[in-house]
Amino acid sequence: MPLQGRATWVPNHPPRLSEVEFSGPTRTIRMPLRGAIPVLTRAMRVEDAHPSVGLLSGATLLAMKLVAAGRVRLSESGDSWRVGPLHPEDEERVLALAGARAHPGTGVEEAEELIRQLCDAVADTMTRPPEQRPRPPAPRRPLAERLAEHTDLDDDLPSEVRLSLRVEAPEEVLEAGGVVVVLQVHDDADDAHFCDADRLWTDHDHGFSPRARLSTTVALRRAAQVWEPLHRLLRSQVPDRMVLDADELSDLLESGLAALTDAGVDVFWPRGLRGELVPQARVEVASGPREGPLTEGLFGPESLFSFDWRVALGDDSLTDEEMTALADARSPVIRLRDNWMVIDPAVARRARRRKAATTLKPAVALQAALTGTLYLDGGALEVHPGATLEKVRDRIVDAAVVAPLESPAGLAVELRDYQRHGFTWLAELTGAGLGACLADDMGLGKTVTLIALHLHRRQRELATGPTLVVCPTSLMGNWEAEIHRFAPGVPVRRFHGASRSLAGLVSRSGEDPGFVLTTYGTMRRDAASDGPRELAGVPWDLVVADEAQHVKNPTSSTARNLRTVESKCRVALTGTPVENNLTELWAILDWATPGLLGSRNAFRKVWAAPIESGADPAVARRFAQLVEPFLLRRRKSDPGIAPELPRKTETDHLVGLTHEQVVLYEALVRESMERIERADEDSRRGLVLALLTGLKQICNHPAHYLRQPGGRLRARSQKLDLTDELLETIVAENGSALVFTQYVEMARLLERHLAGSSVPTLFLHGGTPVRERERMVRDFQDGVAPVFLLSLKAGGTGLNLTRADHVIHYDRWWNPAVEDQATDRAHRIGQTRPVQVHRLLTEGTIEQRIGQLLDRKRDLAESVLGTGEVALTELSNDELRDLVTLRTSGDVGA
Repeated sequence: MPLQGRATWVPNHPPRLSEVEFSGPTRTIRMPLRGAIPVLTRAMRVEDAHPSVGLLSGATLLAMKLVAAGRVRLSESGDSWRVGPLHPEDEERVLALAGARAHPGTGVEEAEELIRQLCDAVADTMTRPPEQRPRPPAPRRPLAERLAEHTDLDDDLPSEVRLSLRVEAPEEVLEAGGVVVVLQVHDDADDAHFCDADRLWTDHDHGFSPRARLSTTVALRRAAQVWEPLHRLLRSQVPDRMVLDADELSDLLESGLAALTDAGVDVFWPRGLRGELVPQARVEVASGPREGPLTEGLFGPESLFSFDWRVALGDDSLTDEEMTALADARSPVIRLRDNWMVIDPAVARRARRRKAATTLKPAVALQAALTGTLYLDGGALEVHPGATLEKVRDRIVDAAVVAPLESPAGLAVELRDYQRHGFTWLAELTGAGLGACLADDMGLGKTVTLIALHLHRRQRELATGPTLVVCPTSLMGNWEAEIHRFAPGVPVRRFHGASRSLAGLVSRSGEDPGFVLTTYGTMRRDAASDGPRELAGVPWDLVVADEAQHVKNPTSSTARNLRTVESKCRVALTGTPVENNLTELWAILDWATPGLLGSRNAFRKVWAAPIESGADPAVARRFAQLVEPFLLRRRKSDPGIAPELPRKTETDHLVGLTHEQVVLYEALVRESMERIERADEDSRRGLVLALLTGLKQICNHPAHYLRQPGGRLRARSQKLDLTDELLETIVAENGSALVFTQYVEMARLLERHLAGSSVPTLFLHGGTPVRERERMVRDFQDGVAPVFLLSLKAGGTGLNLTRADHVIHYDRWWNPAVEDQATDRAHRIGQTRPVQVHRLLTEGTIEQRIGQLLDRKRDLAESVLGTGEVALTELSNDELRDLVTLRTSGDVGA
């Protein structure tokens, strides 16, 4: 088949009924997916294949690898198969393939979405649908039972057996470093009926059927598959006993016991031979006692802690001489206190490394103090913290409940009580050189809390360097505005864009170098730069990761590069610290306080797997003891956070324009102002209104202004990107949102975009019939969909939508009373939760200029702009040009 033409995937439901269309210069062929899979798998070898063929081919091969690895699952509806759950390395493959195979007409995000959908379709095609899944086969009966049906033996004695091993310890074998194991058989129906296996071959008075020999042989063969030394018994004419040398005994202790237990084979030891040696450790500050306050930076990067560990026999710790004997032993069998003992090889290995490992990093020492356990060399040690570490541990545990600090000088706002507690908690932890994750709900004031922390550290002379804030691009303007508002006079600069620079950042002694704002994308590009890495070269005091869920995938380039930016302390801000699994929390906390939770693999083994499986509730309790001091999570519904009467919090979110929007905006201003300046009085008003409408549409999304109802939406508007981030957090917190726009066309674009992201929505506009309108309100109040899209005129009055605890004004209506009426659809009698109001503004545009006027002179604005854009038609040409001209970040607010 010629593959130089374009390949298009035609989705269907169920996915296995999808098709692939190959369009060549002379003909078009449409094939079912099952037939197209072999074609696509061979296409990777065709050098001149069309890029679209390469994209579908790469996605097909990736899907086949995932299916072969068993990473398939049923869809939520149960009518089709999908790939998943995907491991972090699988996610990296998807992103890498999308980046490598994107081509003109298909951007990276569209390529990624196509890859994910095609992987699901291939999985459904290669896997039987649920209704055709074969039933699990009936358990296969043992060979002895099936053979018995063809014999003339007729007795009532047991024939089905299970095995066990009995360990014996003759003195002469122990001295050689080994033991003897004896094979035993048990009646499968009566465990108390047993005998040595050799009696089945040598005696008649053993109480088992002759068929038990065959059952024993079959069971021994299964056991030998999980522990290889048992093959020696299989090769014997009579499987009775065998001597284990030191190496085989070590293998039994390290891996054989667990494997045999899983196979149903018990191992019985003589009393006292396996004495209970309990490892213990003591951890203390390496430099000796320190009685200073917590804010001395006890856990700074240069700090070290000493530890001494040994094992205890019962309640008595071994002496140094006994620990030396244990370390020198070359066999698991040693003579200790006049008794032979079999020691786990892991304990002996630790004893040999005891002198080499006498210091701990601060985070590891703190983990040990908080949990009472030190995870070392793959095992757990009981820990006794020294006096100084014990005091510090208690102070850290109580950091969230100590008396709140006074607001720092220079903070131009009165902190709420819960904000003061959060600020105090951060001050305690960062003062000790530790990181933290502030995971308050959206709108509870994480930004102002961090601003207070910066001022506090400068006031207490704990900080000499600047504070770096890494955030999504859509939040940079909001950070800058709130720093100017809450800490006037504190310097703030952006490290973003082609002309970014940190020159002159570190100022003279005693001056506050302030804040530097950058984005995750800029941070990645700076780290990958061939020249000097500016961010990594600054002696940062604090590094703040806002919306820290961006680093929840520890293998991503974002997470890896963020770790290379050194600082005294790190603070993560997020409303959703855990979205899918505990590894995401590990990634955030391990960035904030490296080493606190151990390596990723160790974390999965020690904490995540037992907790997520629910197998051991005690593990979850110990984990809570470990992370609670470093993770402060407050919800709007918590007592003392939300007052009895719901509070309304209003936030202006400043976002930038994409390059496409900048070009459209400046071109429209230039061309329109030329026509307006030449127009007569009668036509001028219409031209001004058209200019204002066009500018607002450009600020919303290029597809809105260009009238592209079916055009690509992603990566063309930061407003849309911010809306995605807001709704992702709101939905994750089981919240609901009203999204207002004055344009029905924009609402339709949002509806299509959110449908593509699998976010359920309702959409009400002026053309909605009355009954349909009433049904939508009932559905929203009943929780049918978490997002209600409303045109401002149709949904701004007359509706009771108290299920919503968030209101998003996608574009500003320049009459504040109209906006307030729309907001009051949620913030009204019957509302029991605080309402967060989000107004989206594009920075440097007419939207921000009008927004500043509304904020500064609200009463005047209501009278001047009460009729919306109409009042602006009366401005002079110079005033109008000043209002609509696009400004850079340095000119904003002028």
